[in-house]
Amino acid sequence: MNFSQSHPYFSPEEYLETEKSSPIKHEYIQGKIYAMAGASDAHVTITANLLTLLRNHIRGSGCRVYIADMKARIETLNIFYYPDLMVTCDPRDANFEYFKRYPCLIIEVLSVSTEGFDRGDKFSDYQELETLQEYVLISQNRQRVDCFRRNIQGRWELYSYRGDQELELTSINFSCSLAAVYEDVSLR
Repeated sequence: MNFSQSHPYFSPEEYLETEKSSPIKHEYIQGKIYAMAGASDAHVTITANLLTLLRNHIRGSGCRVYIADMKARIETLNIFYYPDLMVTCDPRDANFEYFKRYPCLIIEVLSVSTEGFDRGDKFSDYQELETLQEYVLISQNRQRVDCFRRNIQGRWELYSYRGDQELELTSINFSCSLAAVYEDVSLR
């Protein structure tokens, strides 16, 4: 993520309008915008595999899955992020064309440059979304998925998946093999 020095502060409305015609995507954090870097082959393949699996699973359920071009808005913090994948089952999200406010599931595919942020501040920010039930982090270097699931008390519990285990996403009653998530990915 690179900070844009050309404009010291953007309102959410300015950001949304500028982003519509921008040739590159930017995330928005409290008035400042940050350019997003491109993705590796493994990152794109994992994202595509999950998009296919999730779209087929939720078809006809009233839920929607969005890939990297849809923003998640965290209104309480004045933030817009571009999750790699996001699922919303909340009908209120139909009111928003360029962002969603009520996701139940957010998935990020990790890279060396983003892992610390995705596990730290970004996860902390996402926890402000009252409808979010699961936050999933996927390694692109080894077969490992960490799923943070909000329990009944509102606390986040970690469920790690490795090897030949089945990935379970309870927010949308979904499961699949890790082999399906990592299909066609060359692990280092």
